Amino acid sequence: MATAHNLEASDAAGGAAGGVAGAGAARPEAEPAADDLAEVRGNTMVLNMGPSHPATHGVLRLVLELDGEIITKATPDIGYLHRGDEKIAENLTYHQFVPYTDRLDYLAPLANNVAYALAVEKLLGVDRQLPPRCQYLRTICCELARVSSHLLGLGSYAMDCGAMTVFLLAFTEREKIYNLCEALTGARFTTSYTRIGGLARDLPPAWAAQCRKFLDEVLVHVDEVELLLSRNRIWLDRTRDVGVIPKALAIDYGLTGPNLRGSGVDYDVRKAHPYLVYDRMRFDVPVGLVGDCYDRYRVRVEEIRQSVRIIRQCLDELPGGPDNPDRLPIAVADGKIVAPPKPKVLTRMEELIHHFMLATQGVNAPPGQVYFGAENPKGELGFYINSRGGGTPYRLKIRSPSFVNLSILPALLPGHMLSDTVAILGSLDFVMGECDR
Repeated sequence: MATAHNLEASDAAGGAAGGVAGAGAARPEAEPAADDLAEVRGNTMVLNMGPSHPATHGVLRLVLELDGEIITKATPDIGYLHRGDEKIAENLTYHQFVPYTDRLDYLAPLANNVAYALAVEKLLGVDRQLPPRCQYLRTICCELARVSSHLLGLGSYAMDCGAMTVFLLAFTEREKIYNLCEALTGARFTTSYTRIGGLARDLPPAWAAQCRKFLDEVLVHVDEVELLLSRNRIWLDRTRDVGVIPKALAIDYGLTGPNLRGSGVDYDVRKAHPYLVYDRMRFDVPVGLVGDCYDRYRVRVEEIRQSVRIIRQCLDELPGGPDNPDRLPIAVADGKIVAPPKPKVLTRMEELIHHFMLATQGVNAPPGQVYFGAENPKGELGFYINSRGGGTPYRLKIRSPSFVNLSILPALLPGHMLSDTVAILGSLDFVMGECDR
């Protein structure tokens, strides 16, 4: 009551003073209020975000220039995970480099293996000779890798913005994919499943039934994730109209994958340049409308559903059936490219010589240059090979989608608040293993 009374009294006094001033000469101009922040206004502060920061999804360092909470300049600093993969490839045979591809996008090792193998097979000229069963199994591997990668990307992205339940749901489903990988390849994480010219092994018994069960369960959890996020007020405030990448800007910076399609560009390597059996599959390519963080989230959710759709078609159409006791070939019929069967190696001289030559010198690749790009979960993963003949590449260059996608940060981050950085980085869904290589 005292406060209200004092306010009323001051208002009355002000009114009386105004009446007196109005009755006499004109009132003088009011002096401007002193700006307490005048001495720091216009100055900027440089802030290091990373490389050790949970919201950077890897060892990425961002040098941010801030005017208060607003970013005025952003400079990505990469290379903290550099291992020299491309130089290592020049000193290994084509077969020996397969495990190194696991360590690129280590959230999708199966897809990395396939992309690299297809590049080498294009160089060898046997990409058209792959057995149909091998092509279907490789397609299943690529789509399982896409589901696994998107689940981790969505789970960690949601957790960065405060949605812990989504993270737990996503990682529960990824554990089932790891079980499938272990049954198929013998390893959960770094699989090294693909071979030049084929695959390491065929499907184990009952694997297809286990995979179908997973496909049914993951769709239920994806629907639940959408219920938790798509109309959540906090999620919408953190992602809607934040980190907008216009269509033209996305194309100019060479973005690929969900980050490009989130900006409304209908481009997917599986549709534009089909490989394996994608030209026989029925699936849709989801695209966004605005190009903000929310659109990129929605694109990845829908891509999970489309991947499930593709895997089901592959299991239904798999040559020989998923549990055929009379196994169909899963590698090209060329003993100079694919290791001969072990029983023949142990009993026949010619197969023993081929096995010895492959293990010590690698495949005898012809001279030439090839490039092959595959639609990986993060975007287009490409391998350029320059061969001068023999079992090792003269040069090997990797087009890593995360490296290209991160190049847009200096143009994307300025103008946003510091807190928006976490949401923008999560929406780009990058992996520093393939960025730094």
